[in-house]
Amino acid sequence: MRSMASGAAFHRAYRRATQQAFLEAHELGFQYLGGAFRRLRYDNLGSAVKKILRGFRREETARFIAFRSHWNFEASFCTPGEGHEKGGVEGEVGYFRRNHFVPVPAARDLEALNAMLLAGCREDEARIIDGREQTVGEASAIERQHLLPLAREGFDLVEVSFGQVNGLGCVKVRTNAYSAPLLPGTQAQIKLSAATVEVWYEGRCVARHERSYGRHQQILDLEHYLDVLEHKPGAFAGSKPLEQWRRAGRWPVSYDQFWSGLMQRHGRQEGTRAMIELLQFGRRLGYARLRRAIESALELGCADAAAVQHLMATDGLVHQRPSLLIEMGSLLSQYERPLPEMHAYDHLLVGAGR
Repeated sequence: MRSMASGAAFHRAYRRATQQAFLEAHELGFQYLGGAFRRLRYDNLGSAVKKILRGFRREETARFIAFRSHWNFEASFCTPGEGHEKGGVEGEVGYFRRNHFVPVPAARDLEALNAMLLAGCREDEARIIDGREQTVGEASAIERQHLLPLAREGFDLVEVSFGQVNGLGCVKVRTNAYSAPLLPGTQAQIKLSAATVEVWYEGRCVARHERSYGRHQQILDLEHYLDVLEHKPGAFAGSKPLEQWRRAGRWPVSYDQFWSGLMQRHGRQEGTRAMIELLQFGRRLGYARLRRAIESALELGCADAAAVQHLMATDGLVHQRPSLLIEMGSLLSQYERPLPEMHAYDHLLVGAGR
């Protein structure tokens, strides 16, 4: 999304160019720019246009009509095949790609990539477009005063459905299955957005996954299976949730090193069970804290789960000297006296000998 007047732009990435992603990006763009434009210009994409009629007339999709009515803006569309009619957007894409995508950035996940894109948008506010005197950010601040105010509530973009947890601890969404920490047979509410799938139960979100646009996929979170695997440690090493954690970068090398030490010390079954217990601690106290504790234990040459638990419990604690002792120390310093010299008494002893 780019403003013709100020040149300010908003960029966001999605795995799939769905209508849901298209509309969500609008709302995020409005929030970034501080208001909604009175008129937006588009090419004839299927998320907005159902049928191209004669001239500039278009039959818009019902969802798009409802969305722009909610935000109170008008839409106009380019002549088919004449993309240069919105050349400002095309030029913006090229500029942003050359300045922020060369070399191609590496991101942990889609959320991290969008954080990088947002940082690039803010960075570009400092540039001055050729032929202008103000920076993009300064022009955008002036333009913001003339935009339509943000709606009090966003448009309802989330698709809500209900599903039952199956015997594998998953709920089915479209053609894919997503894990949830609920008992089989539980009826859960599912909220589907352009980038995420959330599983809700009794008014709270119990699971959140990145949405998969593949078909017949299983998206599993190891955290949801720790209770079961603790009773069946033999299934842990070859489990699919562990494999997915490895692919996602959530299982660092230090975990394998410490796990190996536990198995050497306690045997395969008990060592694996001890590792699962540590993951349970990580679920409660945070996996970043667990990783620091495990890496600290490895540096000390320790392969004891109890030591890792102790390091996790004491992580971040700062032991400060009590202020009362500091005050007492400065108060008593006035009574300090030098130690007596005892060698003078030797003269008395010499005199007594005579």
